[in-house]
Amino acid sequence: MSDAPEVRPPVVTPVRVVIALCLLAPFVAMLWVGSYAKVDPKFIGIPFFYWYQMLWVLISTALTMIAYQLWKRDQRGRHGGAK
Repeated sequence: MSDAPEVRPPVVTPVRVVIALCLLAPFVAMLWVGSYAKVDPKFIGIPFFYWYQMLWVLISTALTMIAYQLWKRDQRGRHGGAK
């Protein structure tokens, strides 16, 4: 047995901060209602309030996919490339 303590990678890394921001951004955008509670500008006749929320559905999907890919890469790096 070795007397040296086990060296563990840090829990908070830059990649994990980016993952957290990707997952947090849609919540902040949707909870800040004052930023999009208006009618204009309209897009093909749809009030801003509605198309802004629909746009965030697509943005949230993309950000979640990015976060998932980053998470998989982070886990591979921590476990030495094993799946």
